[in-house]
Amino acid sequence: MLLVSDEQIREYTERGWWGSDTVVDLLLRNVQSTSDAVAVVDPPNRAELVGGVPIRLTYDELRQAMNRLAGRLLDAGIKKDDVVMVQLPNIVELVCVYLAAARIGAIVSPLPVQYRTHELQQVMKITEPTAFVTTTNFGGFNFVKMVRAMQPEFPSLMTILAIGQDLPEGVLSLQELLTSPCDEETLQAYLTEHPTSANEVFTVCWTSGTEAEPKGVARSHNHWIAIAYASVDGCELDPGTNLLNPFPLINMAAIGGMLVPWLLTGGKLALHHPLSLPVFLGQIQAEKINYTVVPPALLNMLLQNPAILASTDISSIKNIGSGAAPLSPWMVTQYQEKYGIHVINMFGSNEGASFTSGPKDIPDPAERAQYFPRFGVPGYEWASRMAGMMSTKLVDPVSKEIIAEPGIPGEMAIKGAAIFSGYYKRPDLTQRAFDDEGYFYTGDLFEIAGDGDNLNRYRFVSRLKEIIIRGGMNISSQEIEALIIEHPKVAEVAVVGYADERLGEKVCAVVALKKDQSITLGEIVEFLKAKDVAVYKLPERLVVVDSLPRNPVGKVLKRVLQETVQELT
Repeated sequence: MLLVSDEQIREYTERGWWGSDTVVDLLLRNVQSTSDAVAVVDPPNRAELVGGVPIRLTYDELRQAMNRLAGRLLDAGIKKDDVVMVQLPNIVELVCVYLAAARIGAIVSPLPVQYRTHELQQVMKITEPTAFVTTTNFGGFNFVKMVRAMQPEFPSLMTILAIGQDLPEGVLSLQELLTSPCDEETLQAYLTEHPTSANEVFTVCWTSGTEAEPKGVARSHNHWIAIAYASVDGCELDPGTNLLNPFPLINMAAIGGMLVPWLLTGGKLALHHPLSLPVFLGQIQAEKINYTVVPPALLNMLLQNPAILASTDISSIKNIGSGAAPLSPWMVTQYQEKYGIHVINMFGSNEGASFTSGPKDIPDPAERAQYFPRFGVPGYEWASRMAGMMSTKLVDPVSKEIIAEPGIPGEMAIKGAAIFSGYYKRPDLTQRAFDDEGYFYTGDLFEIAGDGDNLNRYRFVSRLKEIIIRGGMNISSQEIEALIIEHPKVAEVAVVGYADERLGEKVCAVVALKKDQSITLGEIVEFLKAKDVAVYKLPERLVVVDSLPRNPVGKVLKRVLQETVQELT
């Protein structure tokens, strides 16, 4: 399925941004160079997740599994451009599904394991999947039973494949398809007759926003390969790097930040899911992991509990990627000074926006926590290839004028090799997201920063919708969160606005505390005053919770918090 214009293909190919490789070509190249090397590894606690013995596949074994499953998908009537919906935790079979579908030109649409009937109905109405891949058991829930109950509503859904024992009649065993031989001649004949271009859709992932329903983000092989260089270069992933992926393999963080970089560098991909700290640390030591990604809150917690890190050999770790929330300069500095580990500040979206603040581009750890290289602006040179494959601008949300001065928040707008072509089957949403020049508007506020006349950096301010306006003054929730998280009693924090008749909005801090701690609003206010924070930014309400609500990929659900705070108010 080709959703990219011929004009864009021609332009980006001539510039060298896009090529002819698909993700399958990347795999086959690794097979040629390191066929016997370990390619992909199951979580060691697989038996607790979905059952079965943990799987380890070499590159050649992975190639064979891919071809077997691709052939059996064809036998089941699944063909090029058909949508294969998949709802699995991070296990080896999930990687095989991605590759096998790509092999025959089918489109993978991955879903969070948290989705239930309501969410499935929303996304299946849009994609009309031909096949659904899932499991009989994960977290005590039978996904096969759920999908089968929905099958009469969706006549396009011909085939269900699953992991598990005692599968219902008509449900194909994914394990059997991966291990039973296929007709290689038939597969090769199909591939010859139906070749797949690197510009065709590989995935439809899902994102949420201000709309009530999820939006499908269609991305081609070239889209994914382009954005993978943000991690390869910014996180310094050398050939043969061992990666540990704890994020659900369903969207940008894991596919663009782990899966495709792994295929580009030809190392080992160790899978982990859901996050279990003892298992995670054990994998770092056992698999000699060089690079992983960790949420900021967990990085902070580990620093505050040095005995945990002392119990594990983390000497193989070179770099750690982190993002989705502000990074503490103290935290990034401490990892570099105490452990020799570079924490990379990362910003990204499913649509293809990407900034990576790596040690080559911003060596100082405290500055790296706060700033991103000003990619996509003429006159600045950066180590990351991504910088030369994009163009960026900041736009005033009200006047729509381009911002060129430092310290003025504006909405980030990007065009380039990694930006998607539009929301799947939603031209109305696509039209609203792009301007006439082809720039995608991210909904994120940044400002220009730098030293003197050298304005070579961006600073993330907040989501456009997360600005708190108190008496006409704009307050960045992320700015206040980055300060409060440094309080020794605070484990997690989110700052939201709540309605006020006189000022419009006021600031509320929602905090989860460390064990056996208590805190008052006065303590937080005094802590911020000691940092000489402007008075209008100080929280005027405090809500203490056990933990912050998060979506399947770990982002804080601020809309839920705002509703809770408003009800209490």
